[in-house]
Amino acid sequence: MSRSFLHISLSISLSLLTSVAAHAADSAPGNTAGSTANDAAGKPKQLVMISFDGAHDNALWQKSREMAARNGAHFTYFLSCTFLMNQTAKKAYQAPHQKQGRSNIGFAQSDDEIRERLGNIWHAHLEGHDISSHACGHFDGRQWSAADWSAEYATFHTTLKNAWKGVDLEEPKGWQDLVDHGIHGFRAPYLSATSGADMITAEKKAGFTYDASLVTKGPAMPVEEAGIIRFGLPLIPEGPREKPIIGMDYNLFVRHSKGEEDKADTREFEDRAYSAFKDAFDQQYRGPRIPLQLGFHFVEMNGGAYWRALDRLVSDVCHRQDVACVSYSQAIPLIKARGKLQQQPASGL
Repeated sequence: MSRSFLHISLSISLSLLTSVAAHAADSAPGNTAGSTANDAAGKPKQLVMISFDGAHDNALWQKSREMAARNGAHFTYFLSCTFLMNQTAKKAYQAPHQKQGRSNIGFAQSDDEIRERLGNIWHAHLEGHDISSHACGHFDGRQWSAADWSAEYATFHTTLKNAWKGVDLEEPKGWQDLVDHGIHGFRAPYLSATSGADMITAEKKAGFTYDASLVTKGPAMPVEEAGIIRFGLPLIPEGPREKPIIGMDYNLFVRHSKGEEDKADTREFEDRAYSAFKDAFDQQYRGPRIPLQLGFHFVEMNGGAYWRALDRLVSDVCHRQDVACVSYSQAIPLIKARGKLQQQPASGL
């Protein structure tokens, strides 16, 4: 007999469920964005979009969901599908131009780990977060064709369709609808978007409506290209010399400690990261209120410095009446309402 979905539901911590209930009014999608698009001064709400790549470690699923519930925020989770593949599924996976059974980020370690992860994904969806795609094996697709991308997207879709059955769990009602119609966004591994129209063509075919793989010189409005809304993580000033850096934890990790774990200086790294995030926020909040996007991974680098900096930022700003900490899907209609979504000719066309 298959294990029931109730088994997964009961594994969700009581503290999280209490927190979600306490913040239900604040964290519903409509209320997070607010009943009006503008504040009392006539300015649009300052949008903050926090996203996570990989979305694998179950402890960090819990931690991020608790952070969001405390602060009335919604996040976007770019899921890598190999973390829903057990040892049997691993053998069948083959990314474009790669050997069968290979992944740059590994696979799930056990069926129980997958079961817990599926519970986190489903509850995050119910809480109003965006579940989006980070493909599967985290390969650099810069040279991939439209057919290559389509193959990887198809693997992602099939993996999620069969995820509960693959670990002998009864899936919740609505899971198939989420997989078929509720996954709207994609971020390319390594932010390696294919030049030209190939990736966009494949994204449209797969049913995506937005892409978050670009890098911009600073916070920037998205552009719509051939029917795909394209977002970019911004370069933001950081450190004593205010050198620009992509607003993402891994880039800070490389700058601060050359990509080597350094727990001794974790507080310094946290303060530097928080200052960079908060200064980038303040510049937009006091000025044109361009949405601020920041990216993270499900890895606590340098002793958790960047997750603590994120928690401080979210706690500082997301409760404000003129700020909306939203997912990418929630941000799109608010940006469209401002008339700020620009059209861009399709790449390579």
